[in-house]
Amino acid sequence: MKLSKLTLLCIALMAPLGAFQASADSPTASPEGARAYIISPAGGETVPQTFTVRFGLSGMGVAPAGTDKAGTGHHHLLIDRAELPPAGMPMDGTVKHFGGGQTEVELTLEPGEHSLQLMLGDMKHVPFEPPVMSEKITIQVE
Repeated sequence: MKLSKLTLLCIALMAPLGAFQASADSPTASPEGARAYIISPAGGETVPQTFTVRFGLSGMGVAPAGTDKAGTGHHHLLIDRAELPPAGMPMDGTVKHFGGGQTEVELTLEPGEHSLQLMLGDMKHVPFEPPVMSEKITIQVE
């Protein structure tokens, strides 16, 4: 199914508000060996207040939210998050969504130590099972 740009935008904007209902007993299976990773910055790196985070993905493809194509998903960035989003439920507004299929973002963070972690979501913003996520890295913002 091919969706218009307007439909994809509506999906991306409505998902954090709970527009999608997901069943906790039927998460989307991730391909064996799939993994997300942060290309840059590197863990332990010192960055300026505004910097670019580049997302990596192996064993799967990136597709906009709402795209019903096996083996694809879209990135979500967890910033300074102690716990992972609940399994089997759409990720909420405390997670930065990249429902357009973006693979990088320019961030501005307050000076200090921050953690970053990527998590791939399916067409409904629900984490895959098993989760496709990066290691959590810590950076220092000047």
